[in-house]
Amino acid sequence: MKILGIDSSGMVASAAIIADGVLASEFTVNNKQTHSQTLLPMIEKVVDMSGVSLESLDAIAVAAGPGSFTGLRIGASTAKGMGLALKKPIVPVPTLEGLAYRVGVADGLICPMMDARRNQVYTGIYRIADSGLECLEEQCAVAIEEIGEKMNALGERVILLGDGIPVHMEYLKSKLSVPYVVAPVHLNRQSGAAVAALGEIYFHGGRMEEAGQHRPIYLRKSQAEREREQRMKGSGDGGA
Repeated sequence: MKILGIDSSGMVASAAIIADGVLASEFTVNNKQTHSQTLLPMIEKVVDMSGVSLESLDAIAVAAGPGSFTGLRIGASTAKGMGLALKKPIVPVPTLEGLAYRVGVADGLICPMMDARRNQVYTGIYRIADSGLECLEEQCAVAIEEIGEKMNALGERVILLGDGIPVHMEYLKSKLSVPYVVAPVHLNRQSGAAVAALGEIYFHGGRMEEAGQHRPIYLRKSQAEREREQRMKGSGDGGA
């Protein structure tokens, strides 16, 4: 099987191709360039360097959210456009599941965190299993205190990763009562290869959709939507 994996859900942009169980090529950047500038050229490069043609792909796996609203829209529109043009299915991979699967083989729990601001994180709790990934806590947007309490309640060693870890490291140091370790630098951010690998498992499990059906998973409203609602609420209060 040949599958393209795309992740532009956070600061990292990453694209990779897995062909017949082998990582053929991967391109990952984390240099604050906008994903609209980098993602398509990266995909072109991984296709060229892998020797796998777009037409020979079986599916396109994409980090489906949550994450940056702009990044998710760029990833979704890129995957949808390619899927429609090539007549290939989309495999939506929840962002936190793809990030957790980045760790690969591991003992204990895996807790990826993406900074969601306002003292919140996008997070979930997982375990590597024979089936690929076991979900103990579905991905969600919660206060850092809440996910810390859940990890403590589970009482197992946990691997932490994601861009939310350095933001909340002082809190985690002071409040986690379970053993923990932070994933090393080469494993602690999003990866197109992880999305592709997990996407292949989901593909064989029937978790795919037609390209035109794909929609990102946002989990919460954007800041612009929240501000607009607040303005409308204020306007309504003033007219009462």
